[in-house]
Amino acid sequence: MANRVTTFLKDKLLLTWRGVIKENPTFVLVLGMCPTLGTTTSAENGFGMGVATMAVLIMSNIVISLIKNVIPDKVRIPAFIVVIASFVTVIQMLMQAFVPSLYASLGVFIPLIVVNCIILGRAEAFASKNNALDSALDGVGIGLGFTLSLTVIGAVREVLGSGAIFGYDLGCGDYMPLVFVLAPGGFLVLGFLMVLFNKFLKK
Repeated sequence: MANRVTTFLKDKLLLTWRGVIKENPTFVLVLGMCPTLGTTTSAENGFGMGVATMAVLIMSNIVISLIKNVIPDKVRIPAFIVVIASFVTVIQMLMQAFVPSLYASLGVFIPLIVVNCIILGRAEAFASKNNALDSALDGVGIGLGFTLSLTVIGAVREVLGSGAIFGYDLGCGDYMPLVFVLAPGGFLVLGFLMVLFNKFLKK
């Protein structure tokens, strides 16, 4: 009995951990590049976008897993989008009420979570084929991987571009090249971190 419980817990942990490392949506699967490059001008923005996406991903995975057997194949994708859009609306309203400054910073990228290929991809590839618990854990893993990736990219860009991190001035902002908080800097930082991450995976 103890061995069975241990194996069960190990399998669930590996399922979650897979989304953080081996199937990291940003550095390995290269998904969700629009919000990755558009919202990571600071660590706070990257973290906020990641958490919002993770919340939608977890909840939509659970619901889609529960209703997958009653959704006709012909309307499968539209049904997934309706579920995802409902949760995005809830998250959008909560952010607007409790973190209005972050909501204003992220702007149009919050409603665009609806068409984020990470969420639609996990709904189609995983949630529609597995039970609610596994779908929730998949959402946690992929969501954590996305959140950590965006936070790291945002932190690097913020430090190199404005000499600050999470809004705290490090006292070297006047000497930092502004390019890192602009679009070209986003591509440079993403590419460099992607190479480092994949090199680490191969070890």
